[in-house]
Amino acid sequence: MKKSFYFILSGVLLAASWPTYGFPLLIFFAFVPMLIGIEHLLVSGLKKKALRVFGLSYLTFFIWNFITTYWLLYASEIGGWFAILVNSLLMALIMLVYFTVRKRNTQSAGLLFLATFWIAFEKFHLNWDFSWPWLNLGNVFATYPEWIQWYEYTGSFGGSLWIWLVTALMVKSLSKGLQPSPKAYLKKVLFPFAVLFLPIAYSYAVYVNYKEDANHVNVIALQPNIDPYAEKYFVTNKTVFEKLYGLSKDKIDEHTDFWIAPETVFAKGTRMRTLESAPEMQGIDSLSGKYPKLQILTGISLFETFPNQTLAGDQANHIQRMNGDTIWYKDYNSALFKQHGASPKLYHKSKLVVGVETVPYPKVFKFFLGNFMIDLGGTLSVKSTQENREVFHSHDDSHRVAPIICYESVYGEYVTGYVQNGADFLAIITNDAWWNESEGHKQHLNYARIRAIETRRSIARSANTGISAIINQRGDIEKSLAYNTAGALKGTLNANNKLTFYVNHGDYIARIAVFMAGFIFLISLFRRKKIIE
Repeated sequence: MKKSFYFILSGVLLAASWPTYGFPLLIFFAFVPMLIGIEHLLVSGLKKKALRVFGLSYLTFFIWNFITTYWLLYASEIGGWFAILVNSLLMALIMLVYFTVRKRNTQSAGLLFLATFWIAFEKFHLNWDFSWPWLNLGNVFATYPEWIQWYEYTGSFGGSLWIWLVTALMVKSLSKGLQPSPKAYLKKVLFPFAVLFLPIAYSYAVYVNYKEDANHVNVIALQPNIDPYAEKYFVTNKTVFEKLYGLSKDKIDEHTDFWIAPETVFAKGTRMRTLESAPEMQGIDSLSGKYPKLQILTGISLFETFPNQTLAGDQANHIQRMNGDTIWYKDYNSALFKQHGASPKLYHKSKLVVGVETVPYPKVFKFFLGNFMIDLGGTLSVKSTQENREVFHSHDDSHRVAPIICYESVYGEYVTGYVQNGADFLAIITNDAWWNESEGHKQHLNYARIRAIETRRSIARSANTGISAIINQRGDIEKSLAYNTAGALKGTLNANNKLTFYVNHGDYIARIAVFMAGFIFLISLFRRKKIIE
């Protein structure tokens, strides 16, 4: 029971540290009870130690995952439980591997392996088909941008490394027990706390002294508050445009540079080849004609059909008609960019939500389940993506905007691709209505603040139900519209053309961690003697 308490306490502390209700200082203590518990198991006379470590670790991570991401169940009970249970499983496997390595190494080597292996897992979790980086440790400081201004050099992986460094130092200090003198004990305790607070002190200094260059962009971020379950797919695109214009007509003027509307706000599947004559485009053309300086950026659902699979190419879906014919088509979650007198430009969302917009490892699923998971009677459409990160240029090329769609904003290095392509400010268009009034949309908003710091780019965020916001280059939310409120947020942000160290070098911390974790693991495989400190 005592050992179970260590693991339960870690789960509670992890959950209590998480945004937006928690206090992130707790994250530095959250893993300590679990690791102390593992040390006790290591020297105990109990049988099946590895199984105990795995089971108790799973309990820890289930508590954390459930409390912080329960809101996924609002959108899909099956998908929500899958994410919670599988993510907990993967994290528990990390601790099982750590236990195996720890048995063959000193505590210091074991903790170094755990830190690097965890960061390597976070990097892996960004890129495989079941990608779910929501609980990557560096995200925990999202509501405290004053603490993490140095993310412009490290990205969020710098936060993960910081947490594990402090954790390892605390575990080492506590594992030594009482020191022979108060002075020696104080030294052991002070060093972890110095590593904890010095980055915060440095960050506060950067935060206070950071000044944005005046390079104004006047934006309107729209929040139509359309119910995605009962309204979104049952109104015409023309009606939606009329609502958007009605929300903004009193705020838009000849000085407005960008008019930004949410992800898939035009949801009635418009055909790409007839896009320019679509009803919603008539309204958009009329608006850009009235304000020739205006750039319009909006989300839209698009599709295109093909007579055969060869012409459709990769990422194509198919539906079989009643007469036996098969229609091949591509489905897009897109950003549409329109300027006066120019044809519309498009960017297709390319970081997709698993199970909703993409089927993970389709060839594997098809081998075991046939067309059941691939086709689903045409009810699940795999979205088509694009390779490059599109950047839209204003009329005179004075400003360049990144059209980041929803889930894409959670991926730090991915967002740097827009900046490397010239974006001087970021637009995040999203629909966070699926999760009801929960922590989900609040966490999503605050993760955007991390992207602002990493890239030193201001953000205009347009969310269907909220929270729409203007975020500055320090990660401060300067203006916002409350959740479940229809409106138009008018604001001015500053564009920036400078590239941060993180934009230039990406997730270098994670790449180093992958190498180090692999190196330590390989050495452990050939080490016969068990080393227990």
